[in-house]
Order: sequence, then C-alpha cells, then structure tokens
Amino acid sequence: MTGGWEQLPDGIRAIDTMTAGVTKVTAGYLLDAARPTLVECGPALSVQHVIDGLRDLGMDPGDLAYLVLSHIHLDHAGGAGDVARAFPSATIVVSEIGARHLVDPERLNNSSRRVYGDLMDSVYGDCTPIAPERVRGVGDGERLDLGGGRRLLLLHTPGHAKHHIAAYDDDSGALFVGDSVGVKLPGMTMIRPATPPPDFDLVLAHRTLDRYKALAPKVVYLAHYGAVDPPLEALNEADERLRLWAGTAEAAYAEHAELDHVTDTLARRFADDIDSASEDPDVEARVTLLSGYASNAMGLMRYFDLRAQGRTAN
Repeated sequence: MTGGWEQLPDGIRAIDTMTAGVTKVTAGYLLDAARPTLVECGPALSVQHVIDGLRDLGMDPGDLAYLVLSHIHLDHAGGAGDVARAFPSATIVVSEIGARHLVDPERLNNSSRRVYGDLMDSVYGDCTPIAPERVRGVGDGERLDLGGGRRLLLLHTPGHAKHHIAAYDDDSGALFVGDSVGVKLPGMTMIRPATPPPDFDLVLAHRTLDRYKALAPKVVYLAHYGAVDPPLEALNEADERLRLWAGTAEAAYAEHAELDHVTDTLARRFADDIDSASEDPDVEARVTLLSGYASNAMGLMRYFDLRAQGRTAN
C-alpha cells in the first residue's frame, strides 16, 4: 500500500495518515460497525489523507460515530479537530485525563512546539479546538457500543503517557495499543520502546504490557505501524526490549549524566533494530521521527530523575 487504505481481517481497515509525507508512519484504523469508529487520526498537517481515505471508503459527513484516540500526542490526535469538523456527528473519545486539552489545546500546542521545534510547522501542525459536547473523556473499563453487539473495551494503559488508553475489540479480539507496546516500522527488525518525555514511567509501562498479556488478544495493532504477530510473542518481546533499553540507559546515565552520552550508548547498543540491508529509502526517516535515540534517552533520563525524587510508580 502506498498511501490510501488497506483491508484487514474482521472488518478493520488501516488508513495511512501519510505523516510527514511518508508511508506507514502512523495508521488510523476504521472499524466497520453499525456505528463506524476510527482509532487514531494522526497529525493535523496530514489529516486530510485520513479524511480523504474515509470518503473513499464511502463515509459521508454524518456516518462516522466515534474517533478514539489512544493519547493526545500530536502524531496521534493532532488532526482530531479537523476530523470533528469533517464528520460533525462523530464523538471524540479520549482519556478523561487528556480530554480538556482537546477542548482547549493552547497548552498542548505550546508544549508540543517546544518539543518539536521546526517540525511543528512541517510535520505536525496545531490541534484545533473541539466543542466540549463533542468530547467524551473515558475512564478505565468503560465500553463503547458500536452497535450490532460489537463493543470496544477502553483501558487506561499508562507508561508511555499518563493519559494513554487502549481499545480492545471484543468481537475480533483485536487490541489497539497506540504507543504503549512500542514502535515497529517497515525496515525495523525488533519492537522498539517508545519512552519520550515528559511522563514516561517504566513501572507503569511494564504493568500495561502485563495487562495486555492477560487479555490474550488475537491480534495487536500498533499505531506505528500495523499488526505485530504472534501477539503474545510480540508482547513478550516488547517487555524484554523495554528492560534492555532501560537497563542500558540507566548504566550509561550512571557513567555520565549527559544526554549525548546516553543517546550515543543507546545508538551503539541497538543499531541492529534497523535492517541495514533494507532498500526502503524512508526507513531512517521514519524511525528518527517517531522513536529516535535522543527522544527515548530524554524520557528515560527524566524517569530516572523523577524516580530518585520518589515521584514515579512503585
């Protein structure tokens, strides 16, 4: 697939958001149900690809019932206001912790601009406000009725971010995990953890992975990008890789508490995450954009500092 959409089992379609103009960076997943539901929409600057994909699938403005966002980072939720405007009957579903930032995204946009710098204007773009009556903030264990007996179980799954949720499709056994399992993009050989600042928490991330294993999903869908299979083996791999990354970063941090040192150590240790023989010209660009060594190092270092202050999960 080069953009557009891809048919998956159980009435699920992957819509390529074409983030940064590159294929298979971030997926949106459309569930074909009595109340059609989109999981993730990508950033504002590329969301028109998603809107066009939905229209190509025959979705009229009044058809989309729900947009479910795993969390409010702009590579997942930045285009939510645009989707809400294009599909005025859709309810935007997000963690109750992050819901207010979609209603008034000024703080979200400002903090994102500090993190992304120039990429804010070339890759992401500002999230636009959504009317409060269009936003449904959900807690752990709530269910979303898609009609015809199909329901999504919504789970609070912190670790990557405190406002992260996952969606489990009871009907198909599909688990949509956002960034909480990690990243595996075309050209990557292993699942790579996603440990960005400001609120990554290692203990909570492992607990979330344990919770997913207990669900025994039939398929696990990453936002970045697609299914990882077999699901239990993939979740175990994600667990082990997270331990390795955190352990490597912590040892480097103990040697020299400098970002460059921790970043370089991770880059040397995990260079094999990327297939050096891949002929895909966008491999490095995808990985650097979404799960670069520096971003992961910053999140882990902040976690170590907060843990030393007693401000992390036990």
